[in-house]
Amino acid sequence: MAVAVKDIRAAARQGFGYHRLRAGQQEAIAALAEGRDVVAVMPTGFGKSAIYQVAGLLVDGPTVVVSPLIALQHDQVATITEDGAGGAAVANSTLSAGARRAALDEVGEGNVEFLFLAPEQFANADTMGALRANPPSLFVVDEAHCISAWGHDFRPSYLHLAPVLAELGHPRVLALTATAAPPVREEIVARLGLDDPLVIVKGFDRPNISLVVERHADGRRRDEALLSAAAAAPKPSIVYAATRRRAEELGAALAARGVATGVYHGGLAARRRAEVQDRFMAGDLEVIAATNAFGLGIDKADVRFVLHAEPPESLDAYYQEVGRAGRDGEPAEAVLFWRAEDLGMRRFFATGPRLERPELERVARAAAEAGPAGLLLVALAGAAGLRPGRAAAAVGWLAREGAVAVGPGGEPVRATGAVSPEAAGKAAAAAAAARRRLDQSRVEMVRSYAESRGCRRQLLLGYFGEPFQPPCGACDNCRRGAAPPAGGHGPFAVGDRVAHRSLGEGTVTGVEDGKLVVLFEDRGYATLDAGHVVAEGLLSVVGQAPG
Repeated sequence: MAVAVKDIRAAARQGFGYHRLRAGQQEAIAALAEGRDVVAVMPTGFGKSAIYQVAGLLVDGPTVVVSPLIALQHDQVATITEDGAGGAAVANSTLSAGARRAALDEVGEGNVEFLFLAPEQFANADTMGALRANPPSLFVVDEAHCISAWGHDFRPSYLHLAPVLAELGHPRVLALTATAAPPVREEIVARLGLDDPLVIVKGFDRPNISLVVERHADGRRRDEALLSAAAAAPKPSIVYAATRRRAEELGAALAARGVATGVYHGGLAARRRAEVQDRFMAGDLEVIAATNAFGLGIDKADVRFVLHAEPPESLDAYYQEVGRAGRDGEPAEAVLFWRAEDLGMRRFFATGPRLERPELERVARAAAEAGPAGLLLVALAGAAGLRPGRAAAAVGWLAREGAVAVGPGGEPVRATGAVSPEAAGKAAAAAAAARRRLDQSRVEMVRSYAESRGCRRQLLLGYFGEPFQPPCGACDNCRRGAAPPAGGHGPFAVGDRVAHRSLGEGTVTGVEDGKLVVLFEDRGYATLDAGHVVAEGLLSVVGQAPG
């Protein structure tokens, strides 16, 4: 049943005070109101939460919002409660059992429209009992890329959402993510079992953010340039560092130059992190020197500069981090201080722990031998002869292949019987190896971005599957006229599905200066010579890009 645009706008205005909906928001709300599943890929700060807020008011029945970020759950509840639009409650591990029960009762009695849950809560019998008794009409999966092994933040707990959806009668689903390349979107759809969803990709082009790379051969000179730029840059600003120690060092150096600087990283006490964040949001601090731990849920509109002291772990992470600048629409700048040698550390971390097939088989066999009761992780690790950390990683990959079942709350690991331990070990080892190759190729894409002679905006948007016609006029290469003009690349365009004679199938994510960047399903990102693959007939288009 079609929903009138005026009804959507009225709900947005009256419920939450939204006087205007951005491109993509209204389209997503309408589709959800009509009963269709939606995948919305929009950058942080674009307003993804407005989609489920307004759709929740238009659709009869409660709205369940799944998010791994407990702090953001509480922030959203506070916002909705303040607006008085339908009411909201949270049920997570920070609350007592009684408080969680009370929140579920409020939903059941119809007093609360929005219920925020961490994925772990679906292992709780009270939670599932309450949801079965009063099934949601809208099921929102925030940070949906966490369900994909292609994503940059894979979390096995998200694999349990598809069975939960089936148990609840498959309510309409809204999957939200800020960064999802085309293969990630495809896996989100498959893993959640979505039915012909509307996929919306909007807002990735932030033309007010200038993209700059400063290249340095010497580490000392790079640091001096970084500190001078951070001290002189319009405030407020963020300086990202690769490690906690580096963030501390840069913070101290900036403070010594008279800049009001705070330091933020995961090694600080929660109270200290909250204090630094609050002071930055209030304008008491000019600069934050931080690791990538800083930023989730931060919505400070007037950040003018984001500087990176070292290469980011991926372009996915880089886009999220630089996207914290210029949310007020005013000019902002993102500067990467580049030294090629610094990429070595990122390559090291991208290699990750190598899980061998025999280890995975032992874990699968131990789970099978335990019988229906299963084994707790520590006991499973002992039975398989592995350290608990390696056993946990193995369980994650085996769960992805459907070989073991494990609840998100840490309950016993059980074999599903779907495949033999040998077959499970083989499949999981192949998937883990493919993930390592992907992570390593993501690091190489950072190098491609930093060393590109072309339009940086075109490369960055192409990485997320959005074509862009250069020049952008707002990156260092385009401004100095160094970016080569857009040229022909044979039959290939960003978003095309292609097949390579030896590398298999993939998706074109970049076309620049005679080069094609393709994300191959089994090998990760690869840069190919467009002329060579055309002349030799190595690459063919098997599916045109949408539009």
